Amino acid sequence: MKIRDIRATTVTVPLHAPLRHANGCHWGRFVRTIVEVEADNGLIGLGEMGGGGESAEAAFRAMKAYLAGHDVARLEEMRFLIANPTASLYNNRTQILAALEFACLDLLGQQWGVPVCDILGGRLRDRIPFASYCFFRYPNPRTGEGEVRTAHQVLANARALKRQFGFATHKMKAGVFPPDYELECYRALAAEFPEDNVRFDPNAVWSTEQAIRFGQAIEGLRNDYLEDPVFGLHGMRRTREKVRVPLATNTVVVNFEQLAANVLHTAVDVILLDTTFWGGIRACVKAAGVCETFQLGVAVHSSGELGIQLATMLHMGAVLPNLSFAADAHYHHLTDDIIEGGLMPYENGAIRVPVGPGLGVRLNREKLGEYAELYKRLGGYAYDQDPARPGWTPTVPNDRWADPKDDRAGTIPY
Repeated sequence: MKIRDIRATTVTVPLHAPLRHANGCHWGRFVRTIVEVEADNGLIGLGEMGGGGESAEAAFRAMKAYLAGHDVARLEEMRFLIANPTASLYNNRTQILAALEFACLDLLGQQWGVPVCDILGGRLRDRIPFASYCFFRYPNPRTGEGEVRTAHQVLANARALKRQFGFATHKMKAGVFPPDYELECYRALAAEFPEDNVRFDPNAVWSTEQAIRFGQAIEGLRNDYLEDPVFGLHGMRRTREKVRVPLATNTVVVNFEQLAANVLHTAVDVILLDTTFWGGIRACVKAAGVCETFQLGVAVHSSGELGIQLATMLHMGAVLPNLSFAADAHYHHLTDDIIEGGLMPYENGAIRVPVGPGLGVRLNREKLGEYAELYKRLGGYAYDQDPARPGWTPTVPNDRWADPKDDRAGTIPY
């Protein structure tokens, strides 16, 4: 089975409300690039990449010159063909490689009549539990509803998510407001669900001293981990020396050299594997094997997925023996999806691993067209800018916090 064509389509899919984070905001929608790899037998494999637009589509068109006629099963050769580590010093193609790997694994599974997780060694679990992923939010630009800014709103949102989806783990995405204010909100969240696990992520914008102060203040809570309180392995290591809460990362251990450095001189206890950041599902499975050997924890990072990438996360989670934490997903913040059947359902806080051949999801062509047109109308957005704070630039470490009393939302195209 050989690759015949590669096509890419950028879409934007609305969120229930704009999601605030330490570096800016998701402006009420996610922008993703959907990749289709067509084989010479007529089968089509699906991939997905974050961001998108004309530059991403052009990058995938350029890959056709590399991969036309390439055997779909020769994935290791494809890795070096398009992401040779020395050549990649000039053009980092890791996420492009990941999307193409997704599609090739999807093709192989369809050709062989098995789910991708069977290709990766066979499933150990049929369902993957997820965390609630609670964000501070601006109100929906159309309805004015959905704001999360106060501690009361944080709890109301978390209760609604637990009631609707059944989550038993709650992740608070933070780094937006002053740390003491967010500490108050986090303690209230943990107190609201005393039997559930909690985790906190300020997106690496604190100083090491602030991270130590916050980490020591939450030691009595039922923490899974404190995720990326600072940026950099040394800052994480300094924090870990003084805080009795496991530290996790999806920013400073995202490749095998960084993983090796962390093994040799541990700074991070839990590695959040991302099927895009690491360059594919197979790379994540390899990294999980290293973590298993050295007794490091493994969790799953979310980078704003639609149903195709969510399927890669589910198949990966199905085969990892050392996946001991609920996975992260932005998925429940979406209003729709571009796969047949719409949004995958949650059952008691978990999503079933697809059982169909390949990734087990297929494109809804009508939805793909609808959200491609929406992207053309709205365009992209500046992920690292806050629509209600013009002229603001986040620094690391940050001291330019948003004011929790400021209820302005700015103008957000939606």
